[in-house]
Amino acid sequence: MSKEKHPRDWILRRCCGAVCACVLTLAAVVGFIVLVIYLALRPSKPSFYLQDVQLRSIDLSDPALSLNLQATIASRNPNERVGVYYKTLDAFATYRDEPVTVPVALPAIYQGHKDASVWSPVLSGESVPVAAYAADAMRQDIAAGYVLLHVRVDGRVKWKVGSWVSGGYHLFVNCPALLAAVPAGVNTTVSLKFTHPADCTVDV
Repeated sequence: MSKEKHPRDWILRRCCGAVCACVLTLAAVVGFIVLVIYLALRPSKPSFYLQDVQLRSIDLSDPALSLNLQATIASRNPNERVGVYYKTLDAFATYRDEPVTVPVALPAIYQGHKDASVWSPVLSGESVPVAAYAADAMRQDIAAGYVLLHVRVDGRVKWKVGSWVSGGYHLFVNCPALLAAVPAGVNTTVSLKFTHPADCTVDV
């Protein structure tokens, strides 16, 4: 013979079920609101543009390769509701994936909604160890008429929405710099002229 259920047990079970249902409903509503806010404010990564490269000097003495250049890099924040803090940015140049200048720190800035910024760092490679083949490879490129360098920016960014600031995110920018090469006789002095501005790839 089964025991008769006590009314208080039934009421307790009903109350527990109602509380659990309310908690689950509240969690679902909060999750939905967070998802909507994230989708509405999800930041688009900033765009970068290489405006100019001016080669100041270059030395192709065998087996060395050293150069000195000034790059003009523009950045734009495409977001309407999200600001961008640029933190610990370093710019440098590479040739055939070999760094040919030392990293130069760019000024840390805050970029408001739809704002644009410009940096013009001077990049030098007098003290950068470069693989032995690099100077010879660049001489061959100069003889062919063009040299492809890459101006790169490595650092961290933070997003700002209202008074809230996110944690840091890694930023890596790669800008192709195509230079037309004009050999200057038999010596190691050459002329390299930037051909045209270029869009940069951006990873955040």
